[in-house]
Amino acid sequence: MSTKKILSLALLGTLALAGCTDSSETTAGSAAPSANKKITVGFSVYDMQFEFFQKMAKGTQDAAAAKGWEVKLHDEKSDENEMVTGASALIDQGVDLLIISPFKPTALGPIIAKAKAKNVPVIVDDIGGGGAPYDAIVISDNAGGGKLAAEFMDKQIQANGSKSKNVASITCEPSATYAARRNAGFKAEIETRGYKVVAELSGNSKAEEGYKVMKDILSKNPDVAGVFACNDPMGVAAANAIKDAGKSPLTDIVTVGFNADPEALTAIKSDKLSATIAQDPTAMGALTVKLGEQALNKQPIEFSNAPEREVFNPVTLVDKTNVDSIN
Repeated sequence: MSTKKILSLALLGTLALAGCTDSSETTAGSAAPSANKKITVGFSVYDMQFEFFQKMAKGTQDAAAAKGWEVKLHDEKSDENEMVTGASALIDQGVDLLIISPFKPTALGPIIAKAKAKNVPVIVDDIGGGGAPYDAIVISDNAGGGKLAAEFMDKQIQANGSKSKNVASITCEPSATYAARRNAGFKAEIETRGYKVVAELSGNSKAEEGYKVMKDILSKNPDVAGVFACNDPMGVAAANAIKDAGKSPLTDIVTVGFNADPEALTAIKSDKLSATIAQDPTAMGALTVKLGEQALNKQPIEFSNAPEREVFNPVTLVDKTNVDSIN
C-alpha cells in the first residue's frame, strides 16, 4: 500500500474517532454542563448568625438539593477579608456556580474576575453588586415595599380619623442604596395620595438613632400622622419614642417598619407597631438557584431591571391581620 493511501486511512480514522467523542466533554465551565454531571454550588453568605441569612441559606440549599446539586457553604462572618478569601477558595475548589451575599459589595471585583476566568457564573443575593459584572442579582422589591407601606398608612390614617396630611420618613445609612428605594417608593406613593413628607431623616439603620430621630420629628412636627422606617430596628425604636411621648404608634401615628424581623412581629402582636414589610429570604435563596441554572445552561435571564441585571423578589405587608402566618 502506498504511503499516500496509509496517510489517508489514518486521517479518516482520526476523524471517525472525533465523531464518536461526546460533545459535552469540553473545557470545564465553557459550555452548558452535561445532564449527568453533578453540579456543585459555592454559596458565600454574609453572616450565618443572622436569622435572615439562615433562611436564605436554607432556601438555597433546599432548591439545590431538589436538583440533586451539592452546596458548599461559606460564612463570611461580616468580614471583608473573610468574604474575599472564602469566596475565592470556593472557586479554587472547582465549584460550577457561585452564589454570594456579599458583606462588602465593592470588594466583589476580584472574586467575580476570578470566577469569570474559570467560566463560573456568579449570582449575587441581596446587599449589592458593587458595579461588578455578575450574571444577575436578586433583591427584594424595595420600592414596591415602600409603596405597600404608603397604601397601608393612608388607609389607617383615614381609619384613625386624623385630619393631618403630614408624615415622616426615616432612612437607612447613606451607603444602603437598595434600601433607599424603600423610602423613595414610600414617598412617591404617599405624595400621590395627598400627603406631605415633612421630615426625611437618616437613622443610619440603628435602633438608638431611630429613636432619637423620631423624638426630633415629634418636637418639630407634633401633628405628624404617620412614619415609615427603612428597617425594623428603627421602626420599633420610633414606635417606642412615640409611646414615650404619650401617643399610640397605631391610632395616633401610624408606624411602619421594613424586614419583618422577630422584634417587629412581636411588637405588632402586642399593638406596639402598626405594620412591617416582609422580605422572603428563603424564596430569594431558591430564586438564585433557578437563575444560576439558567446561567449554567446559557439561557437568557428575565430581569426586572435589565441595565443593572436585577431580579426582584416580591414583598408582603404584615399587620395584625396576618402576623400569625409569618414564620
